[in-house]
Amino acid sequence: METIDLRDAATFGVAGNFTGHLEQAGEAESFKALKVADAAAPKALFPTYIPPSKNAQDKSGVKAAPAFLNVFPFDAQKIVFPKGEQKLQIEPEMAIVFDARWQDGSLAALEPRFFGASNDVSIRKEGELKISVKKNWGPSSKGFSQDAIKVEPGIFDRYRIASYLLRDGKLFEYGEDSPVNGYSYFGKKLNDWLLDKFNNQKDLGPAENVRDYLRQAGFPTKIFVSVGATRYSDFGKENFLQSGDDSIVALYPDSCSKENLERMIVGGKRVEGVSLLRQRVVL
Repeated sequence: METIDLRDAATFGVAGNFTGHLEQAGEAESFKALKVADAAAPKALFPTYIPPSKNAQDKSGVKAAPAFLNVFPFDAQKIVFPKGEQKLQIEPEMAIVFDARWQDGSLAALEPRFFGASNDVSIRKEGELKISVKKNWGPSSKGFSQDAIKVEPGIFDRYRIASYLLRDGKLFEYGEDSPVNGYSYFGKKLNDWLLDKFNNQKDLGPAENVRDYLRQAGFPTKIFVSVGATRYSDFGKENFLQSGDDSIVALYPDSCSKENLERMIVGGKRVEGVSLLRQRVVL
């Protein structure tokens, strides 16, 4: 397993790639303006971090990412609670690190290299249209496991996503335990969708023109995508993060039982083949 440095990666999330999550999160209404040909398709691609451009020269007609997106948000140990906010939820996801190939100013190909457990933590707040504002509020607002797994043929079919909240010594299931291949769009279908959104997504409603951001950033060759959050358990729907909680997201193979996974979490042990992300919530 590998530790991936994301500081030179453009990072994104996929909204609405797991049936029912947007409704649970109270976000579905925001996406009504976005028309999709396939009702099962994800709704939008949103940025969480765009590395600052190394080229200071202005690019005429290209809109740079908002400055807050140039702040590196990933931390594998902690989540810093955003000041003035109250409702913060784990977003348990699988994330993929891609090699990106550009041609004539467009993204031509995405080659998956590594995957791992991701926490695309989100603020639940009304009146904020752009998704990115609710995702990156500064350092330690996102998480990706330090145990990333190399992509090999057929490997995704063997993995599941689980998430937990450890509070006052008690472990609560936060998201529904779900197979990785349970995403609405996955594999080639997701890859094709991503290429289309990276090249053609418009600034409309909660969505942003991410192609401009990437061009301004100098066409990054590493792109990280959190593929989408699973549905919440009954506990996860009703319980928001508090200081002192441990937020846990795990990607584990079907050779590992759920009981062994939970013993691993409680015992603090590392198991080969399990990508685990455990973050302490701090004020």
